[in-house]
Amino acid sequence: MRKYLITSPESYPTLKKQLQTHMPEYVLYRDKEHPNYNKEAKNFMLTCGKFKNIKTFLHQNVVLAKKVGANGVHLTSQQFNEISHAKSLNLEVIISTHSYKEVLQAQSMGADAVTYSPIFHTPNKGEPKGIKDLENLLEKCSIKIFALGGIVTPSHVQRLETTSVYGFASIRYFV
Repeated sequence: MRKYLITSPESYPTLKKQLQTHMPEYVLYRDKEHPNYNKEAKNFMLTCGKFKNIKTFLHQNVVLAKKVGANGVHLTSQQFNEISHAKSLNLEVIISTHSYKEVLQAQSMGADAVTYSPIFHTPNKGEPKGIKDLENLLEKCSIKIFALGGIVTPSHVQRLETTSVYGFASIRYFV
């Protein structure tokens, strides 16, 4: 199962250690409020560049992702209209989804993968979808799905491993 580390401002000081410890295949630089986002995105790329076999993604900003040499961009569920632009720049696209309809829309628009959430309880994210819902979705689509939401312990990952989900994404699991 692929691991997708999503950064948060609290995790930046320990990013190198997180990468060494967990060896994720995917890493997202995500900091919606940072006043120096562009500069920090470059620093993120330098840190990740020291590790082999890591795909790097920037949050929301297609042009900056291309400019700093990221592998791709992670779009929000409000950015479906950016998929074709990102693909035209040869960027991989992961987009956040919260319903079957959004997953199927992302698939039909050419996204490479989606995050689907919340799978487990996550503060302020609504009712968790659960493993059964995830399994039902996996039968209806062919796009790569990263389970997201409330994945904080190895037991959560073990529960996901009973499915055919492509991977899992988390902030708190890696910190």
